Amino acid sequence: MYEFFSDYGLFLAKTITLAIIFVGAIVMIIISASQNKRRAGEGDIEIIHLNESLTDTSNALKEAIYDKHAFEQERKAEKKEEKAKAKEAKAKAKQKGASEEDAEEVQKRVFVLNFDGDIRASDVESLRETITAVLSIARPEIDEVVVRLESGGGMVHSYGLAASQLSRITSRNIELTICVDEVAASGGYMMACTADRIIAAPFAIIGSIGVVAQLPNFHRLLKKHDIDFEVLTAGEHKRTLTVFGENTEQGRTKFLQDLEETHTLFKDYVQQQRPELDMSKVANGDVWYGAQALDLGLVDELKTSDEYLIEACEEADVYEVNYEFKTGLVDKLGDMVSIAVDRATDRLMTKAKRSEIER
Repeated sequence: MYEFFSDYGLFLAKTITLAIIFVGAIVMIIISASQNKRRAGEGDIEIIHLNESLTDTSNALKEAIYDKHAFEQERKAEKKEEKAKAKEAKAKAKQKGASEEDAEEVQKRVFVLNFDGDIRASDVESLRETITAVLSIARPEIDEVVVRLESGGGMVHSYGLAASQLSRITSRNIELTICVDEVAASGGYMMACTADRIIAAPFAIIGSIGVVAQLPNFHRLLKKHDIDFEVLTAGEHKRTLTVFGENTEQGRTKFLQDLEETHTLFKDYVQQQRPELDMSKVANGDVWYGAQALDLGLVDELKTSDEYLIEACEEADVYEVNYEFKTGLVDKLGDMVSIAVDRATDRLMTKAKRSEIER
């Protein structure tokens, strides 16, 4: 009887293992297919005039609260104020030598983009498209681009590309403002520091100017079960650390050297973008809340993106620009799986961080 249960347990373990491998392979195929289609596929630009959206919301609330006469009087006063502002803007433009037609176009425009970063910075594809669209009409030294940025960082090359996309804006002499409501850490801060101005909510998490790499190693487990794993390379440093092979001190030393070099590049990039920073204080991998980051010079102002954009609506035409990829069934499945994996990873990282704090 004991042997039966032992054999059954071993059979069950093997079955579960094979099932996990099979499901994992299917998941990777779905994600890969989704990402490949997304790169090659076409999408649509979605534009929301935030001034009108804000006005409609405000009017709906006023209409529900005010009596009919008070509401009508309020609307008349608002229209009168709008005309006065437009007239004042034209007068200022003419004083600067602008023609009648140019005066009509002098009103500042603010373009709002969104970036929600995962480990792979996969939102960079949408960011690239929206920046390209905005740059086709944005006027240097007049218009402004605001990016609402949320990211805890991820792959170096992916976030390096995302930061380079943002640099396209400033290289065209168009003002770039980054708003961080929750987190801009590691690669997220690499992106943020490209801006002319960084605005953060008081409790937003900022910083983490450091580099981390971690991987499991199953060599002893494989060795225990008499399973050989061979890594064949051409080139001394083609592979330093592996998941299944036996890692050496020489490999670890080279891997750490690579991490230090990446960290140096990261620090140099941030210093180039924000030369006033004391890198000895901020480039040690620590994170700070918005109020602390302001004292250190990591951000320039404490404010939520909502506050900033509502204020911008009083002086400029504000447009939110999003690029939506056309998605099929495979893309949707890939997105669902990718989101689930990202959330699971975030939960594990959060639990690990809490355990570290409790110790």
